[in-house]
Amino acid sequence: MAGYQYTIIIGNVGRDPEIRYLDNGAAVCSFSVAVTERWKDRQTNEPREKTTWFRVTAWRKLAETCNQYVHKGMQIMVTGTVSASAYTNPAGEPTATLELTARDVQFLSGRDGQGGRPDDFAPPPSNVDDIPF
Repeated sequence: MAGYQYTIIIGNVGRDPEIRYLDNGAAVCSFSVAVTERWKDRQTNEPREKTTWFRVTAWRKLAETCNQYVHKGMQIMVTGTVSASAYTNPAGEPTATLELTARDVQFLSGRDGQGGRPDDFAPPPSNVDDIPF
């Protein structure tokens, strides 16, 4: 039986992307995204939060786009497939990481980290009454 996986995360970029090119010319871009959940503790009514870090990898044209527009601090939505990897850190402790291979990346804030669009995108025309449909 075939399976299918689809993951959606919305969070803030934790570090600027790094791009590299493989011998076959394919671009690979990597960056991290922090997803923070906030809630109130039911017993103490105190605010709580938990941050989960994802290592995001984008390929080919999406990699080049991410390298150009993604930067630390901006809010993005990433869809793709997730995998978990376990390793031993330099202190000798067992550690795990979540790796998300991106299928699509949506920019939810502009290059300055605020709401808006990346600088290259123009706003819609102000004379929408002139559109012939």
